[in-house]
Amino acid sequence: MSLGLVGIVLSLGLLMYLAYRGINVLILAPILALLATLMAGGPMLATYTQVFMPALGKYAMTYFPLFLLGAIFGKVMDVSGSAKSIADFIVHRIGASRAILAITLACGILTYGGVSLFVVAFAVFPIAAALFKEAGLPKRLIPATIALGSFTFTMTALPGTPAIQNAIPAPYFSTNAFAAPGLGTIAGLIMLVGGVLWLDRRSKTLIAAGEGYEPPVVAGGGFLGFGKKAPADPGPAPTRGEDEHLMERPDVPAWLSFLPIVVVIGLNYVLVNWIFPSMDFAYLQQEAYGSVGIDEVAGIWGIIVALVAAIALNLGTNWNRIQDVTKTVNEGTMGSLLPIFNTASEVGYGAVIASLAAFTTIKDAVLGVSSNPLVSLALSVNVLAGITGSASGGMSIALEALGDQFRTLGIEQGINPELLHRVTAIASGGFDALPHNGAVITLLGICGLTHRQSYKDIGVVAVLIPVIALVVVIVLGTVFGSF
Repeated sequence: MSLGLVGIVLSLGLLMYLAYRGINVLILAPILALLATLMAGGPMLATYTQVFMPALGKYAMTYFPLFLLGAIFGKVMDVSGSAKSIADFIVHRIGASRAILAITLACGILTYGGVSLFVVAFAVFPIAAALFKEAGLPKRLIPATIALGSFTFTMTALPGTPAIQNAIPAPYFSTNAFAAPGLGTIAGLIMLVGGVLWLDRRSKTLIAAGEGYEPPVVAGGGFLGFGKKAPADPGPAPTRGEDEHLMERPDVPAWLSFLPIVVVIGLNYVLVNWIFPSMDFAYLQQEAYGSVGIDEVAGIWGIIVALVAAIALNLGTNWNRIQDVTKTVNEGTMGSLLPIFNTASEVGYGAVIASLAAFTTIKDAVLGVSSNPLVSLALSVNVLAGITGSASGGMSIALEALGDQFRTLGIEQGINPELLHRVTAIASGGFDALPHNGAVITLLGICGLTHRQSYKDIGVVAVLIPVIALVVVIVLGTVFGSF
């Protein structure tokens, strides 16, 4: 193994380990990219300013509007009380007896409508806690239930979701958020039904073993997690009060809360399928506008317009319910900066790795895994998402390094670009949810639980079942094509 290849492997390993230890990727990505460059004998300063930073800038320039508008929309939905209203509506209609399904659907509707998974977790956890307590369900299952509704089918599979994971592939494959709707729906149903069935089965098993809402404590401070005594817990992270949701947000009629969600999905669909195709965008071929076609930008344009309209609608209908509109918008704006630059830094890292001579070995290995580009694409995205602990980061690195090759292979083999888009999106949502994932760590903190208590179930619903759904989509796509 050449020193350059050792440098890449060492760099990737350190990225995974140190990110899990809490070092911010903004500083971690360039340092580890330059470590790989140094071991490959490349020029470090030139690599940083001429490779890393341009890749970072290009990503930020392309996707910043989506991060910005998504963060503002999520903040407005939270502060206005709309997110809580939707969650309450779903929970009350389905009832405490089906608490797992109710919380999953509440999270799913919110995230499918464009609300940040972090906003959803904070908004839904107090409701979930009260509902699980009333139903006598184990509290340890709450993180997996929220993860199922927020991290899986609405993030990567369902057609039209405005999640960044569904937007990133669009410029690479000239597609939009509704790519391969049939396959996406099938994958989404596998994740939803499979996850709910698993959590229902787990709840019955734990209850039969004597566990109620709070796990029984055994001597030494351990918990009866899986039928045996476990080591003492370090203690839960601080959480919000479980009944805090009853007073912290204004009451909003359910129909009014759902309107922005409908606008995000419906307007996006109308734009990319009817309005944009009927308009003349010949001017985009001019150098001043990047010499692109409408297919290369329609996917992002549709989400931008839909989110702007949804934000305006929510602000207009809830103006009197939001105490400080300026503060709310400003907080949403600032909340978008760290996520976009974290992901952009990972893209810069990927660009540096791809520029090294030793990367040719890795690229050939990935492309040579299978004669089917869908398999190679899924593997590269999933592995990089697992290493970075980020669905968007892993996907972006893979597409930055290999996107052109996968598109070319797809064209050569007659694979519909929509199928490439959907496989890429779904693949990003598998190994990304390994224990070092930031969203997993944050969710456990919100719920006041630990990895030992709850990660097993998160792993099943957010890693194992999505990977199964991905395999099904690849098989169906290979046999029947995109639909």
